[in-house]
Amino acid sequence: MNRQNELIKNIDWLSIFLYVVLVFMGWLNIYAAVYDDNHSSILDISQKYGKQLIWISASFVLGFFILLTDSKFFTAFSFVLYGLMIGLLVSVLLFGHEVNGARSWFQIGDIRIQPAEFGKFATALAVANVMSRHGFKMMRFSSLLQIGLLLFIPAALIILQNDTGSALVYSAFILVMYREGLHGSILLLFFITIVLFIFTLLYTPLTVLIIIIASTMIAFFYYRQNKGELYRVFIFLTGCFLFLMFIRWLFDLPFSEERLLLYSYLVTNIVAIYFIYKRKMKHILFIVLASWLCIGATIMVDYAFDKLQPHQKDRINNLLGIETDLTGAGYNVNQSKIAIGSGGFFGKGYLQGTQTKYNFVPEQSTDFIFCTVGEEWGFIGSTVVILLFLAFILRIINLAERQRSDFSRVYGYAVACILFFHVAVNIGMTIGIAPVIGIPLPFFSYGGSSLWAFTILIFIFLRLDANRLQVFS
Repeated sequence: MNRQNELIKNIDWLSIFLYVVLVFMGWLNIYAAVYDDNHSSILDISQKYGKQLIWISASFVLGFFILLTDSKFFTAFSFVLYGLMIGLLVSVLLFGHEVNGARSWFQIGDIRIQPAEFGKFATALAVANVMSRHGFKMMRFSSLLQIGLLLFIPAALIILQNDTGSALVYSAFILVMYREGLHGSILLLFFITIVLFIFTLLYTPLTVLIIIIASTMIAFFYYRQNKGELYRVFIFLTGCFLFLMFIRWLFDLPFSEERLLLYSYLVTNIVAIYFIYKRKMKHILFIVLASWLCIGATIMVDYAFDKLQPHQKDRINNLLGIETDLTGAGYNVNQSKIAIGSGGFFGKGYLQGTQTKYNFVPEQSTDFIFCTVGEEWGFIGSTVVILLFLAFILRIINLAERQRSDFSRVYGYAVACILFFHVAVNIGMTIGIAPVIGIPLPFFSYGGSSLWAFTILIFIFLRLDANRLQVFS
């Protein structure tokens, strides 16, 4: 009895309150998104909102049992759970049911389960196990390799299911790694790669190459703060480029300007690396290597872009304004923005959304559920929802920071980062500032797999947090 009283006392009830509020708000919005006058009862289990209530009830029971589970179970069996999830991801590739071109579901009667959703909490447990081991150093190559493999395996299996959106969620773990000691320069390179991907699609290869070289020069000057050296590098690079231009003209060689600039930069770097080695300027060497990683990333963009599905290419092109097809790939986002914009400041009122009521917005109860919030609750209601999500994520981060166990802290940050990625990308894609990658809005999007997966993810952390005073590590 004392142990149960202690557990009840140590549970973070504010987090549970925020979870329950978001879940019930999501349920009300699912009701509004697919409301049918012929089935007006919100408890009608023949409709999505009635079925969602069953999933919600089951998730509350699931959360209750997780809180009763000994917290040591999650540390001891983290790799077992990870292995089981990998097995399920392989099994769904072989025996899964295909929905919208993705073989990501097990179907049992009318019930569909998506293993990819559950892979997140299992991966978070496995990553926390590795990072919390004695002697773990984030910047060791072996450590980075271990974490990389733990993330790559489920992500690769999900990509093979043709569900790229769910696989991209695993990129959120880089923020967890940063908290645990990943050098800021690697995080910066990660974001630079994303920017270069966008630039390469928007601009010519020559323009992107000039941007990379110019950025390298600026970084070189920032660290060395020697104008004379910078001028010499620039003059040497320009001289190489002009010389190669002359050779191309003289022999009528079929080389493009970007290739000549790349060769010039290569020659300049070879000479520079010699002086870097002689003067032991390791930070400058890092800048040079980083620039070549960026160049390699731009070269790989076309290859990676070609591997995407046609609809994924169209969505990216529409987002960047390369193509504007409001009847094809851009239709969903355009209708979504119309629905949200029509809500104005105060919204049209609950169950009064015309865009959602007349099914102008595709997938309005799942991926585009935020349209219902924007249309019926307006700017005020949308802001409240976003602030509730923000408060929940910040609360989890706060709890993670107070953990005495490295395992619990790492897992807590994984929970926060996964939630943040889902919320930011889902809301971003409904208002046209993020590509449509088909991931749910936590607690709001219709579906049992997503709700259960987030419930497990969060309640495991709350159980670990409730045991924090008994853990010293």
